[in-house]
Amino acid sequence: MVADCTAGSGDGSEGEKEMDQKAPASDDIGGHGDRDVETVEGPAPSEGPPGEAAEPRKWKGAVIFLCFYGFMMAIKPGEPFITPYLLSPEKNLTRQQVTNEITPVLTYSYMVVLVPAFLLTDLLRYKPVLIIQGVSQVVIWVILLLGSSLLEMQFMELFYGITMACRLAYSSYIFSLVTPALYQRVAGYSRTAVLLGVFTSSVLGQLFISVGEVSFYTLSAISLGFVSFGLTLSLCLPWPKRSLFFNRTRNLEQVAAKSELDQMNPKESAVTPAASASGWRDSVFVHMLLEVRNVTRRPNLRLWSLWWVFNSTGYYLVLFYVHILWNTVHPVTENKNVYNGGVEAASTLLSALTSFIAGYVKIRWNVWSELVIGVITALQAGLLLLMGTTDNIWVCYTAYVLFRGFYQFLVPIATFQIASSLTKELCALVFGINTFLGTLLKTIINLIFSDKRGLGLDVHSQFLVYFVYFTILTVVYLVCAAVVIVRHYRNQREGGGDSEQVASTELSPVAAESEALSNGKSAKA
Repeated sequence: MVADCTAGSGDGSEGEKEMDQKAPASDDIGGHGDRDVETVEGPAPSEGPPGEAAEPRKWKGAVIFLCFYGFMMAIKPGEPFITPYLLSPEKNLTRQQVTNEITPVLTYSYMVVLVPAFLLTDLLRYKPVLIIQGVSQVVIWVILLLGSSLLEMQFMELFYGITMACRLAYSSYIFSLVTPALYQRVAGYSRTAVLLGVFTSSVLGQLFISVGEVSFYTLSAISLGFVSFGLTLSLCLPWPKRSLFFNRTRNLEQVAAKSELDQMNPKESAVTPAASASGWRDSVFVHMLLEVRNVTRRPNLRLWSLWWVFNSTGYYLVLFYVHILWNTVHPVTENKNVYNGGVEAASTLLSALTSFIAGYVKIRWNVWSELVIGVITALQAGLLLLMGTTDNIWVCYTAYVLFRGFYQFLVPIATFQIASSLTKELCALVFGINTFLGTLLKTIINLIFSDKRGLGLDVHSQFLVYFVYFTILTVVYLVCAAVVIVRHYRNQREGGGDSEQVASTELSPVAAESEALSNGKSAKA
């Protein structure tokens, strides 16, 4: 889940096993190191009353504190080394147990908790969900320190799922501190803080292992200290007075609902009852649910939403199991020979770089989107085949770093293409639905191929399944690309393709009502 709709994330939340995560988000670290980066694109709260603008010193201090909190919560030096720890003599778990009985619990837990976390984040105004996340982090490392049985490690994965689902509260919280004019700037601050924390965490973990030669147990104890400090910081966070859907004045609710209906369906909005009527049926949230159906009628939004669902599913499955693959290719004999932290640090840097580069790519996305997605998906499929068949751990490391970089290149583009023509309310809901559908698909694939109650495949066989999965996606994207390109040039020859405009991608776009869609039309149209 990496990695907010105005933040342009996702990794992970990244989501984390990530962000987004996402995050997304996010946003991520890989494998166990990526669990907190996979994040739902969290909602950005609505504008407050005109007189509510915070004093500069007050909001700057609050934003700085929240970014510091995000940085500290991302520092878990032992996270990239959880899989080697579980497979070490200290825990004495088998590779089959970790692959087919422990890791699948993460996806199941995340799917069950995701929707309640999304709703409670808004209903409880962020802070309680961040505290729940902090408590879950502490429980994870306590279990890793004191537990050793299969059941205890499954509980550890359950709390990892809770942690991942709660990540969206951080990406949303920061927007309750500032006015809408500052949303894009503070989104960049919060995402940078998390990425810097992820990078610092990976480097620290690798230094502790390779230079300090500390044990996995000691590294887990150090991580427990960091997350305990992060929990303490969450208790000190201010409590926002408003949120997106449930905590807003009746007047604001009327304005937001009417504005969204006018944008999405001006003809129907003229006869739509005002959102001031009492009861949950007339809330902004319900109105947004009714408007989601219009998103599926827009080809560009439909394409990138489907990319978000299907490609993020494959991406996070790789992140969840890649550490097990590394241990299979290069079994751990000594702690100092494990380089998971260094690889995660390198992949985080490359992901940040490719995300940044994506912000400067200017092409006609309404024509070339399918082709770009298809080519990058094909490259990812080749990298998965390489990871699943090589016996060289350094080749496996390099393929993983490139795989993550390709995905993170498309994340800000997808975020822009989806968010640029939607209000923040609908944007948050669309990203939430996309993330839930992706999580549901991950759960189905896990249950069939990974879980011992299904086929219970070993990790090499799973990566071949992921290769086939990405290959099928590649074929679909390239066929669609051929259809779109042929149709475009045919229309151009007939004189119907000259009005298209070039739509550039931006990192962390904040869509204004008059912002142009990728086809050059106004969002109000």
